[in-house]
Amino acid sequence: MEPEVLMDGDHDIDRCATVTEWVLKETFQELYYNKVALEGMVLKPNMVIPGKKSGKRASVEEVAEKTVKVLKNCVPAAVPGIAFLSGGQSDEEATAHLDAMNKLGNLPWRLTFSYGRALQHAPQTIWKGKSENVAAAQRAFSHRARMNGLAAVGQWKADMEKKAA
Repeated sequence: MEPEVLMDGDHDIDRCATVTEWVLKETFQELYYNKVALEGMVLKPNMVIPGKKSGKRASVEEVAEKTVKVLKNCVPAAVPGIAFLSGGQSDEEATAHLDAMNKLGNLPWRLTFSYGRALQHAPQTIWKGKSENVAAAQRAFSHRARMNGLAAVGQWKADMEKKAA
């Protein structure tokens, strides 16, 4: 299930939280009405972050806290996993947000990425369709996979990004 509030726009983080909560509540109401087995689904929502055109940035901790608060208000514990969409965020920013959420602990679901952009952006940028860039692109992919794997269990640290660079 992929309900998503887009990052486009000038909304602040609180507006994103309000709209995301409404969207998730409506989504789960419809899932209930249609007798969807929550135990067999994966939720693919957005993180609660300000819009791209918002003049206000949010800290990693604020994104984590607000996202988890919205999820706890809306997502039944029967849902086994939440795989975030990372589009619109930088690779490291998305990884830091996921890690901070997992570090909060006491979550009824597993949190990870729907590994699209969070894994592919850096390798594709390096590769550029050139055979001589394949090895470097593969190293970048392996690095992103490792960083996101650590973030999925709350063990990522920003300095790990620079060690492999």
